[in-house]
Parts: sequence; structure tokens; C-alpha cells
Amino acid sequence: QVQLVESGGGLVQAGGSLRLSCAASGINFSIMHMGWYRQAPGKQRELVASITSGGSTNYADSVKGRFTISRDNAKNTVYLQMNSLKPEDTAVYYCNAFRVGMNYWGKGTLVTVSS
Repeated sequence: QVQLVESGGGLVQAGGSLRLSCAASGINFSIMHMGWYRQAPGKQRELVASITSGGSTNYADSVKGRFTISRDNAKNTVYLQMNSLKPEDTAVYYCNAFRVGMNYWGKGTLVTVSS
């Protein structure tokens, strides 16, 4: 059974930092491309950052220079380091594992940034 479990969300003041983690089980993590998405109230889910199985990264323009995605294949974990947080970063953040024919989601972790 595939599980993606996010952690690290919480309440932080604007300008602060958080690091999200997503622990994966039940999949061959090293071959999966991983992504972080977020969904703010009343908005569609959007891609925040992704990292391929080979380590190539991609970021939404809104987070470039502030967020960093990384992975540790030995720990089956993907991270999202979030710095210089803004109130508009407030959302539920979801972990995603994907590859052709496979697409898995975590249940999300809430990040709230106060002004």
C-alpha cells in the first residue's frame, strides 16, 4: 500500500521559515518524480516545486529563490525548505509521487503564514 505522509506544517510569521517533509512507503521511491503542490482556500491546487528521479528541479515563479525542494532516496523522503514566507503562501501543501502510469498523493499539511 502506497503512503505519502507530509509533516512540518504549522503557523509562522511572515518572513519566517518552515521545512516540510514527505515520507514515502510502498513505492520504489528512487524512480519516482516527486512534487509539492498547494491549495489555498477557494483556489485550485497548484504546483509549487518538483524534483525528478535524477534530481532536476522546477519551481513555480511565485516561490523561486525562496523555496528549495530536495530528496533523500536513502530515507524515501522529499523535502520542501520554505524561506521568506509570505501570507500568500498560506495553503494546504500536498506531496505527490508520479511516473508514467502512477500518481499518488498525500493527505496534506497546513501552512499558515501570519502578517
